[in-house]
Amino acid sequence: MEFSNRLKSLPTQFFATLVQKVALAVSEGRDVINLGQGNPDQPTPEHIVKALQDAATNPIAHKYSPFRGINELKQAAADFYLREYKVEINPNTEVAIMFGTKIGLVELPLAMMNENELLLLPDPGYPDYLSGVGLASVRFETMPLLEENSFLPDYSKLTENQKQDAKLMYLNYPNNPTGATATKEFFEETVKLAKESDIAIVHDFAYGGIGFDGKKPISFLEVEGAKDVGIEMYTLSKTYNMAGWRVGFAVGNPKMIEAINIIQDHLFVSLFPAIQTAAAAALNESQECVDDLVSLYEGRRNALVEACSRIGWNIKAPEGSFFAWLPVAIGYTSQEFADLLLEKADVAVAAGNGFGSFGEGYVRVGLLVDEVRLVEAINRIEKLNLF
Repeated sequence: MEFSNRLKSLPTQFFATLVQKVALAVSEGRDVINLGQGNPDQPTPEHIVKALQDAATNPIAHKYSPFRGINELKQAAADFYLREYKVEINPNTEVAIMFGTKIGLVELPLAMMNENELLLLPDPGYPDYLSGVGLASVRFETMPLLEENSFLPDYSKLTENQKQDAKLMYLNYPNNPTGATATKEFFEETVKLAKESDIAIVHDFAYGGIGFDGKKPISFLEVEGAKDVGIEMYTLSKTYNMAGWRVGFAVGNPKMIEAINIIQDHLFVSLFPAIQTAAAAALNESQECVDDLVSLYEGRRNALVEACSRIGWNIKAPEGSFFAWLPVAIGYTSQEFADLLLEKADVAVAAGNGFGSFGEGYVRVGLLVDEVRLVEAINRIEKLNLF
């Protein structure tokens, strides 16, 4: 039996290789500090767990969910956007419920693009964007995210052919892996480009709840005209420590939302209703847990920056997300540097080239262990005399 050509076209899962390397080191009895992961280390807030427990006892939740999700969660998503971003969302036509936003990011090219049409992707960027490319058999070209441009794509560098051919563009701020945030001016420029070139925009707002130094990350939909050209995807995985629950939603342009809903009508019967009820509780109830989480990550960020500065490792403090994007030591590639840290210091980081060719020269560090372990990781690296 043979795999289909479509399956063969999918990229190798970058994180699977990293997990295997870390697992091997741990199996040898080594005390590995794993900074390469993107898995929240805190538990889901108790009131959300309680909402799931209560909902799970209701026999209605044991039946098939409505294909496009329960009204309670769609209304909660609309209320959340009005409260947090002053953006009006129609829960009936401008919300799509998803099994986490990864599924939406992967399925959207299938829903909106024909074979060989062009998708524009950020580089570096979330590796699983490429899964949608392979499954839909579309072309992709990348937009470099460079430090000198605050890790924002420079639209003036797009060719006329790219602007003419592109059907879809993905953006992601706060950014994985760089930790950069977007500005209102950048999103305004994005809307202008999208309207002039007829490009649909997908803003991956996975880390929308995590901004530092008192600055709340901006939603793409806050910008005038954004709903005319695009959607935003919001996952509960990061903001509410619900990664394993697999729940998120897209909001915005009704035609793009309908495309997601139609393809999901054929792939799924929506997710467990009790999880949807708990997700609605997360969005509707007190956001104190989010404030506490952001404070926790900011403390970890500050501890990391201070420790790196002490050993001469000059890094830029991330403005959002729970990642830091660190330059490698002189004389090493990203992969060589990551392998060295694991082999000699028992510190795991994600090599930047795994996020795209413009990730070369960096490693990604997750703020997903406590401050003591973060500082210990830098102390171990200090002993290698790299900086």
